[in-house]
Amino acid sequence: MRDEEIRSMVEKILDQMLNTSTAPEPKRSEVIQTTAEALKKKEIPAESGECLEDITKTDLRRQLLVKNPADAEGYLDMKAKTPARLGIGKAGARYRTATMLRVRADHAAAQDAVFSDVSEDFIKKCGFVFVKTLCKDKDEYLTRPDLGRRFPADELEVIRKTCGSHPKVLVIVGDGLSSSAIEANVEDMIPAIRQGLQMHQITLPPVLFIKYARVGAMDAVGEVTDADVICMLVGERPGLVTAESMSAYIAYKPRHGLAEAKRTVISNIHKGGTTAVEAGAHAAELIVKMLEKKASGIDLK
Repeated sequence: MRDEEIRSMVEKILDQMLNTSTAPEPKRSEVIQTTAEALKKKEIPAESGECLEDITKTDLRRQLLVKNPADAEGYLDMKAKTPARLGIGKAGARYRTATMLRVRADHAAAQDAVFSDVSEDFIKKCGFVFVKTLCKDKDEYLTRPDLGRRFPADELEVIRKTCGSHPKVLVIVGDGLSSSAIEANVEDMIPAIRQGLQMHQITLPPVLFIKYARVGAMDAVGEVTDADVICMLVGERPGLVTAESMSAYIAYKPRHGLAEAKRTVISNIHKGGTTAVEAGAHAAELIVKMLEKKASGIDLK
C-alpha cells in the first residue's frame, strides 16, 4: 500500500471519529482536545506529500476520549494528576484509533531515543570533551554492558589530560539509553550545577562527554583522575510517558567495584518531572554535602 493511500485511510477514520461523536461538551472544554482534533487542525491533502502534525505534542492529561462521561470535570481533574493513559475509551474490545496511533508514536520516539546518537554539533556547542568506551557500536553497547563501563588506554589518557589529577569535583555526561534526554536537559542542568558550586568557591574542569556510556563508566573515570566527587548525567531507558528522562548519579571517590548503594541518584529529570534547573541546584547541594561528609549513597547522613 502506498503512503498516499495510508494517509487517506487515516484521514477518513479520523473524520468518522469526529462526525459520530455525541459526547456532551464538558465545562472545561478549552482543555479537552482529542488526538483526532489535533491532527485535523491543519487540513493536509493525501497527495500533497506533507506530514501530519506530530500527535506526541498533545498533552495526554488534557485529552478525554471517553464517550458520554458521567463526570467529565472529575475525569479531567484525575488525569491532570498523572501522565498515565486514563480516559482513553475503547472501540469494542480494542483501543480507539487515536489511542493506538499515539501509543505507536510514543513507542517510535522511545526507539529513536535509544538507537540514535547525541549529535556531534550538540557536543561541540556545549564544549564537551569527547571520549568513547570500549563499545564499537550501538549494538555492542546494548548487548555488552560491561564494555560500556571501561575505556581503551588512549581514551583514558584523554580523560587524564582533560580532568587533571585529583580534581575536587567532576561533571561528566554519558549518552546512556536516551540521546534525546541528553539533548533536552544538560544545557540547563550543567550551568545550574556550576552556579551552585561557585557559591562554595568550587570550579569545574572541562566536562567530558562519554559515548556508549553505562553508569559504571564514572568508576573508571574516578580511578584515573582520583576525583573526590563525580556527578554523571546519563540518559535513562525511555518509556511511553517520555523519551527524555535523564538521571544524575553522584558518588564520593568512585572506583571499580563500587556498590550501587554508594551512589546518590536524582532521577526523572525532564520537563514533566524534576526540571533540569531544579535538579542542577539540588545536585550542587548534594555535591557540597558529600565533600563535607566524605560519603555518598546510603552512607550520606
